This record gives sequence, structure tokens and C-alpha cells, in this order.
Amino acid sequence: MRVVAATATGGPEVLRVVEWPDPVAGPGQVLVRVGGAGVNPADLGARAGFIPGGPIPPPIVLGWDFAGEVVAVGDEVTDLRPGDRIAGMIPWYLTRGAGGAYAELVAADRDWVVPIPDTLDLAAAATIGLNALTARQALELMTLEPGTTVLVTGASGGVGGFAAELAVRAGHRVVAVASHDDEEWVRGLGVAEVLPRSADLAGVGPFPAVLDAVPLGPPATVAVADGGTLVTTRPTPPLDPARGVRQHVIMIQLRQPMLTELVAEVAAGRLRTRVAKTLPLTEAEQAHRLAEAGGTRGKIVLVP
Repeated sequence: MRVVAATATGGPEVLRVVEWPDPVAGPGQVLVRVGGAGVNPADLGARAGFIPGGPIPPPIVLGWDFAGEVVAVGDEVTDLRPGDRIAGMIPWYLTRGAGGAYAELVAADRDWVVPIPDTLDLAAAATIGLNALTARQALELMTLEPGTTVLVTGASGGVGGFAAELAVRAGHRVVAVASHDDEEWVRGLGVAEVLPRSADLAGVGPFPAVLDAVPLGPPATVAVADGGTLVTTRPTPPLDPARGVRQHVIMIQLRQPMLTELVAEVAAGRLRTRVAKTLPLTEAEQAHRLAEAGGTRGKIVLVP
């Protein structure tokens, strides 16, 4: 099969389409023909050598999120069969690159995938796992009281967009920071107020809860109220203990029941996601260049 491998540590130019042995479905696994693989900031970071637990010697196959069709099932898998459509996520924090989603075929553990209805486009389904799970679990870390005002940075992006929607649905008042010219889409998520990315957050807070999904770093930390909660998607320097701010870094966990629920919400139209562009697997280098440049409205998805 063809895969996209990072053949060295570096920029998008290190990505190459190479032949890789076809995987097989082992016990408790399903073999999936990939119909879409999401391009995420975590993929860009892994390509550049920023991987939890330390670097991995290349070549490595990138890609967390994927959707596709079951080709075969291994022993002990009784509830899926060839032809079923699924979406899932490869937990890179566990596998550390031992087979990524930038491939024509993926052998995935059964608890990494969930069925999806025929009405859900495969490219859209490939945007859900990493982003929606991160958003949901970030909000859980906040343990918010009903009606709390929450500041969400990066609400134009995958994690921030899902987080804004989920917080609104939970009954919270959301102030969202949006990219330039993307305010209308973010406003459509039901948020109470949309701020431009150029806004001085120190002048509009303080907020009892802040999710820095970009992350902006210090510009977001000044927006959290003393005694409040700050959740970030990357480690940030500790704040002055006298402020009493509870700081958390979200470390995603692949929870299958939660993923099942989130996929159902997207399929039913109750959660919104968007695909900015689909590109052939062979154009992964271009996909990474576009993702790094920013300004895309939605996720980039590779289609083998």
C-alpha cells in the first residue's frame, strides 16, 4: 500500500509517498480502507520532531484522525463486518507512530473506531476524533458551574470550534476569539460574543474560565480571573500562585463511548464541523504547507 512517511525530521519537504507492507487485522482489530485522514497541528509537530515522550527515528507515518470502510475484521471482533463505515482515531500518545492514518489501509484496534451513518461524509467524519474529544475533555477539566462565562481562543479551529459549541449546549455563556473574516461562522456556533484575534484580552476580561485552544500563551493567561481555571492545549509557564488559578494541560484520551456520542451529534447536525479542502494523499506536502500558512476555513483532509 501507499503511505505518506516523514523520512526525516523537518519541514513539509520531508514527506514522501512510499510503499509500505499492507497491514493485517490482528485479534481485536479491524482493517480499514481509509477514505479520509485529517491533517492536524499534532501531525505538523510530529513531522518537526515534537512528539510526546521524545523523538521517534524516521521514517514514521503521520496521522491521528481517519474515516473509511472496514475491509476485514480480526478474531474477537463480532460487531463490525466488511463494508461497514467507521470513523476513528489512532492514539499516537500510545502507539508513537507505529502506523498512522496517512495511508491507504489502517489496522486499528476495535475500540479506536465507531460506526458512522451513510449520511455522514467520510471527509467530515475524519475531522471529529482528535478535535472533538480534546474539546469535550478540556471542558470536563474545568468542572464549570451552570451559566459560567467561558473564553475560548481559536474558535475558528477544530478544537476551539467544538469547545465553543459544546460549552453553549451545556448552558454556558461563551466569548469566542475568531480569526479575521471568520466571525460569522463562529457566531453561528451560538456564542454570546465574538472577538477578533487582534483583541487585547487583558482589556475584555477577566473570565472565570479560559480555554486557550490556539494556544496564545501569555495573552490568554492574563484573561483568566484570579481563582479561575485555565486549560491549554500545550504546556504554559505556571502563573503566580497568589492568583489561585487552576491550570491544566489537556492530554487527550480515546474514549470510545464519548467518540460515539460526538460522531452521532455531528451526523445529526447538532454539532458543526467543516472541511476547508480535500487533497489526494500524494499531496500531503502541500497539505502541510497550507496548514502551516493558516487562514484555511476548516480542516484539510487527505483522501487516499
